[in-house]
Amino acid sequence: MITVDSVAGLRDQVTRLRQGGKRVAFVPTMGNLHAGHLRLMQEARQHAQVVVASIYLNPLQFGQDEDFDAYPRTPAHDKVALLSAGVDILFKPAEAEIYPRGHAAQTFIEVPGLSHDLCGAFRPKHFRGVATVVHRLFHMVAPDVAIFGKKDYQQWLIIRLMAADLGLPIEIVGVDTVREADGLALSSRNHYLSAVERKLAPALHETLCGLRDRVQRHGSVTTEAEEAAMESLKSHGFRPDYVSVRRQEDLAKPRPEDRRLVALAAAWLGNTRLIDNVEFES
Repeated sequence: MITVDSVAGLRDQVTRLRQGGKRVAFVPTMGNLHAGHLRLMQEARQHAQVVVASIYLNPLQFGQDEDFDAYPRTPAHDKVALLSAGVDILFKPAEAEIYPRGHAAQTFIEVPGLSHDLCGAFRPKHFRGVATVVHRLFHMVAPDVAIFGKKDYQQWLIIRLMAADLGLPIEIVGVDTVREADGLALSSRNHYLSAVERKLAPALHETLCGLRDRVQRHGSVTTEAEEAAMESLKSHGFRPDYVSVRRQEDLAKPRPEDRRLVALAAAWLGNTRLIDNVEFES
């Protein structure tokens, strides 16, 4: 695995490995890698002959009083994990490579509408920061395909919309959430949970599965069903931001005829904000 820290070095290596018409797959990460990230690397290998991964903790997607400073940084572990996954290039850029004119002077990319709903309503500038850094990384790597986990379903759709709206010639692939045996979605933020909170955490997925079952039984989405799921989370010690059932294709509120749905939730457990979703057909 080749490790580079500059855009010039990255482009040189990608150009060299791209010889002979090889496709390039890209997996952007913020580090502190777990089995869910490695599943993305495996998927990348199915789509291309060259796999590029990046590790960059993007300050623009963290709001005031969020966990940027406390976010776990595990560079030695991450490098070993990427080596074991067969990644060809690791891009670990310095801040100046990503934002050479600084944060205040940075041009932003923002997907209207969806960026301000659901998680965007509680983290107002989060998806603007995500879209901006991913757009920059796309231009640096110039991949044929990019791989994203569907645990953050909203982020995956926003990146798809950004790529389509800006005419980027990149296929955006979503990968199903990797879970612990008890159903908890793998996340770097799970490390924040206390032992007691970790035992309670699977209730988030269980609640979404219960909401799915209720919608499938009744054949419709109701406010009462979503509110009941909110109350269920509260009874398990969560402080929910939202629970909602939406259309899979665009996260709009479903019409009676819509069948491909996704139940989504974001909720606090102690000082840790967890998100999850369950796709289903009604």
